[in-house]
Amino acid sequence: MSELKLIHTYKNELQKYSLEQLRYISEEGVWSIGQMYDHLIVVAHEYLDNMETCAALNEVQPLGKTEFGERLFKNGGFPPIKIRLPDELNAPPNNSDSREELINRMEQVISRLSLWETKVENINPNYKVKHGGFGWLNATEWYDLVGMHFRHHLRQKDELEQRLVK
Repeated sequence: MSELKLIHTYKNELQKYSLEQLRYISEEGVWSIGQMYDHLIVVAHEYLDNMETCAALNEVQPLGKTEFGERLFKNGGFPPIKIRLPDELNAPPNNSDSREELINRMEQVISRLSLWETKVENINPNYKVKHGGFGWLNATEWYDLVGMHFRHHLRQKDELEQRLVK
């Protein structure tokens, strides 16, 4: 499934949740579905900002990815494990958006991805921005990382849906 198709699916599935379901936190340390969506949207914009920075650069970066970054892109996605960020990077995501607000925010992500879908491959692959865990990524890699990140959260989405009070 392409990045855009997957993200459209996420957006369309927002229709099936009530406000209570979007905000429902089943236990301490577990996100709500709304928080997961907020996280995905915030990170997607961060990755797309870095992609746009690559597009604006005019200086070649000779350094490459970390070992984990190489593995990530070789495998085409994150490993099927829960990844916990350090506490300073792990503030709980926003849990106050309505379904309509989340849909609008998802549409902004889709709009940005669509805008760059055919342009990203024309950006010099040696113009890179550093990712804290994956090393130096070029515009195409930042773009692809958006879809990888959404795919990575599919299992979490399923788990959160199982916890919902029907």
